[in-house]
Amino acid sequence: MSDDLGTDGMKNQVKGAAKEAGGKLRNAAGGITGNTSEQFKGKAKELEGKAQRKVGEVERDIDRDNDV
Repeated sequence: MSDDLGTDGMKNQVKGAAKEAGGKLRNAAGGITGNTSEQFKGKAKELEGKAQRKVGEVERDIDRDNDV
């Protein structure tokens, strides 16, 4: 089971980082075009990615602690 948490943790970290980066780009594009709706959507996606990345970090930490 601990291998599953470590693998899931890595997947969540990667997916979260991708969402975060996409959100930053969307936020920036909204800023350039003056589209505040896109900026808000980008910021929301960025925060969603940060949260998912943190979940992945916790999963990997739990896996690491269970291996000891």
